[in-house]
Amino acid sequence: MSIKILLDTDLGSDIDDAVCLAYLLANPRCELLGITTVTGEPEQRARLASVLCNIAGRDVPIYPGAARPLLIEQRQPLAPQAAALARWPHRSDFPAGEAVDFMRRTIRAQPGQVTLLTIGPLTNIGLLLALDPGIPSLLAGLVSMCGAYLVPAGGADSIEWNARLDPQATAIVYNAHAIGHRLIGLDVTRQVTLPAAEVRRRFQAPLLRPVLDFAEVWFRTADHITFHDPLAAATIFNPDICRFERGRVEVETYDQASLGLTRWTPDAANGPHRVALGVEPQRFFDEYFSVF
Repeated sequence: MSIKILLDTDLGSDIDDAVCLAYLLANPRCELLGITTVTGEPEQRARLASVLCNIAGRDVPIYPGAARPLLIEQRQPLAPQAAALARWPHRSDFPAGEAVDFMRRTIRAQPGQVTLLTIGPLTNIGLLLALDPGIPSLLAGLVSMCGAYLVPAGGADSIEWNARLDPQATAIVYNAHAIGHRLIGLDVTRQVTLPAAEVRRRFQAPLLRPVLDFAEVWFRTADHITFHDPLAAATIFNPDICRFERGRVEVETYDQASLGLTRWTPDAANGPHRVALGVEPQRFFDEYFSVF
């Protein structure tokens, strides 16, 4: 059976968003209902998403969303992979100011059927839940690549980028306590990486060719890809890839030095969040490349 998915993404910064979208478009079990983009230059991010949808032959609704975080200063103003847009056919006209309402209408029209996958800062989702607090109870699932849960506070990488970019929105989403909110954090996603040479060798399917082109922008400053977002997506279709444990997550929104820090406390009986504690890397890569 297919799984209905709404994707909220900051595609255009870290390359793993494009890697994730390609996986969803190629996956025969994924019914991609729509894409919303978030953070700086959301229209450019929408254009990048349309490149992949065009290659896949899919007419997926795409809505540019919030360009700025709720309260703090913007730390991700540009979409650098947009430098590749001139080489690929793409749409340039998207509905403005409708991303949150699109998500709301889509979820309410199909109660209990839609899984919301978030792989960027949570600004759009925070706005959605502030507008309509009933949304969490209408979702089939909420899956987020966000946070870091196994790293001591104050340590390197203890504050994950998506949570840091909009900590107030992150807190709104986490405090909504959506049933079984599944969180895949930086400490686990960092275990699934491929070096640049291996990426170039394996990304030969038609749908992965533009992703590889986008990746060449990424490889100017990095020598590998970490599959943060694709891992989160893969757990929707194969949840046994990761080991999860129930608990409760609190998000730091006051201390300026640690905004976005995610504090996890195990709570097997009442925890509203399911946090990934481990991953089987080979099982993940088998799942990822199987759809191509």
